[in-house]
Amino acid sequence: MGNTIVKTQIEEVSGFLGNTVIKLEEFLNGTTLASMEAEQSGNADYYRVILSNLRKLNVYCEEGLDACKVILQGEPFSKPAAEKTLYRIYYQCVDEFFAPKSDAWYEDSRSAYTGKNAIKFREPVPETVRGLLLGLESDFQRIREELEYYETDYRTKMLQSK
Repeated sequence: MGNTIVKTQIEEVSGFLGNTVIKLEEFLNGTTLASMEAEQSGNADYYRVILSNLRKLNVYCEEGLDACKVILQGEPFSKPAAEKTLYRIYYQCVDEFFAPKSDAWYEDSRSAYTGKNAIKFREPVPETVRGLLLGLESDFQRIREELEYYETDYRTKMLQSK
């Protein structure tokens, strides 16, 4: 891929991450375990796991955003660093969104055929949590499609260089 294509992708991903961080921070700064319980009585341990996953996702997105900014400010533009960053964002941010390590929620693979949202929760959650994740889903889906190339290309490059 040419430098301009990779630079355009870094710019697009940077914008996406910036918007995502704002939405996650607004939610996390205004939401507590008690407010979730007040909205919908449920499993407090499950709610803790959800909040923990959202904080982790926010940190990954902030780190990815910072990396994008550094690359975009660098002169000359470093295509290898940009590709490595896009690869890392794909695995840390996108994968963490669709399949968090704690399995607090998961992606329903059949959703592509049904036209419904892909994110499914293991237990009932407050509507604010559902709204946040379902509101972020389409942008994460779009970025995943944009970055799928790096899933195989970067890994292939690394294996070939060994």
